[in-house]
Amino acid sequence: MAEGLGGDFCLVCGSEPPLFSGRMCEECTRKRVKLVEVPENVPWVRCARCGIVEIQGKWIFISEENIWNELIQRHVLFHKGAGDIGLAFESQTISDRHTLLHLQVEGTIDELVYTEEHTMRARMANGVCLTCTRQAGNYFEATVQVRSSGRRLSDAEFKTLRASLDVVIENLSDDPMFFITSEGAVTGGYDVVLGSKGLARAWGRHMASNFGGHISESNSTVGRKDGIDVTRLTLLYRKPGYDLGDVVKWKDNFWRPASWSKDGAIMERIDRRERTGATWRDLEHSNVVCQMKDFISVELITEDSSVGEFLNPENWQMTSVRLPWDYKGDKKLLLARIEDEWMALQHLGIDDSKSDEFQIKED
Repeated sequence: MAEGLGGDFCLVCGSEPPLFSGRMCEECTRKRVKLVEVPENVPWVRCARCGIVEIQGKWIFISEENIWNELIQRHVLFHKGAGDIGLAFESQTISDRHTLLHLQVEGTIDELVYTEEHTMRARMANGVCLTCTRQAGNYFEATVQVRSSGRRLSDAEFKTLRASLDVVIENLSDDPMFFITSEGAVTGGYDVVLGSKGLARAWGRHMASNFGGHISESNSTVGRKDGIDVTRLTLLYRKPGYDLGDVVKWKDNFWRPASWSKDGAIMERIDRRERTGATWRDLEHSNVVCQMKDFISVELITEDSSVGEFLNPENWQMTSVRLPWDYKGDKKLLLARIEDEWMALQHLGIDDSKSDEFQIKED
């Protein structure tokens, strides 16, 4: 008991100082003040179809360890006066639905060091996320129509363009609405039905940037929700009838598309140094006269200032060809068969990336 009537003492047991929270001695303080409050059970929800997890109302992809971290942060409450906090945990799987989280916690309150151990049970419940619900109901927001200008797309082009969608989805954020509802060949092209307008537009931009072509959009109203029109997007991507590097007849001359621009292509003339931009409308009446896949690479046998000779692969006879305007003395030439004549082509940057595909004809 404290000496004298005016001395400080523990309000619970009457012990003398030192006193701590609420004017209690250390023993009484530790009995009544806890560093953390830990619930016995905490729930969490995983989609039974795709495995993503609901975190505070949002469905996200998250690792198991991060699930436990999230549950601890949301449900373990520290004393408001705690400082120098340290926490470690170990998970113990009990069943498919139940996991025990063994917590070790350290901290200080009123300069008293606390060390506590607790166990919290994480109880998993199955649910169905919004994405899977919509997929099961064939939900969609957009249809992308893949077409070509003036001709049918080849199977190889279909595969290349379709594969680019997988690249776009992989590089975008993990938006649960980035899914494919249905897809398939249709008369004149290929249609892909998507769960997100954003994904449709991202894919359209990707195709136009990498393969050229023109994009157009239209929207149709399918209903109203909360006073707002609900619309669906139809995005038409029309691939040009030629690829970069092909030989195209345009304005009564032969050109090669060197690169894509926002509204068309950058064209380089074959027979002289000339470079110009052309819109898709400008190029509507152009014709492909030789594709890159049909180019051949030959070794020159003789040459002068303007003409070279090579062994013609069609008849194995010496054949003359006019040297390209950018010729720098290299023995190899890239040739295209145009209107029954061989034509030597100027060098474009894309030729380097495609060189392994050209047929090699040497003497």
